[in-house]
Amino acid sequence: MGEMTPILIVAAVFAVVVLVGVVGFLQKRKRRQAFEALAGQLGLTYHKRDPAIAQRYHFLDKLRQGHKRYAFNILEGNYQDYPVCVFDYHYETYSRDSKGRRQTHHHYFSFFVLEQDREFPELRIYPEGLLSKLGQMMGFDDIDFESVEFSKAFVVRSKDKKFAYDVCHTGMMTYLLDHRDLSIEIEGRAVSLSFDRRLKPEQIEQRLRQLLEIRSLFPEYLYRG
Repeated sequence: MGEMTPILIVAAVFAVVVLVGVVGFLQKRKRRQAFEALAGQLGLTYHKRDPAIAQRYHFLDKLRQGHKRYAFNILEGNYQDYPVCVFDYHYETYSRDSKGRRQTHHHYFSFFVLEQDREFPELRIYPEGLLSKLGQMMGFDDIDFESVEFSKAFVVRSKDKKFAYDVCHTGMMTYLLDHRDLSIEIEGRAVSLSFDRRLKPEQIEQRLRQLLEIRSLFPEYLYRG
């Protein structure tokens, strides 16, 4: 009986691996089917996977992290008269364990992009956190505003301070203080939202509306001339 124990252990491990693989496959298929259905509801086109999106929006900092970058579960088209692109995103990072063996870490998040006719300088607005506070201690200052509450809640960074002040007016600051989980990046024609997790399919339309609400808060004088 003792001789069978290693065989049973191997069999049990193999069964667990197979079960995890099957569950993962079913979850991916369910999510893909939900995105396909959502595309129909929103009048958008669904694509299963597109590595070229990482290159299309390569100038956005959030999409330049790690290796083996690709977008999947992509919704693309016009939403309320704006060209938009919504997708899950993946990249890899690596580390070494105590024995020097390389470990691969997979990162996934949800990303939303709205494209405009007008190009703007880079501007990043994201919630204040430990890393950003450490960055400020090292000299990476963010832009401060008259609203102390907003300056404490969000990091705002741009080489063009006037543009940052134009976008972060009182109405925008009030909106963001009411939605403190939003991370915004603007550059060129792109206005984007990112979330450090994959959102549930039923959350996508709400976040897409938030992206349009943010765009609606841009002062109209930015589009003149």
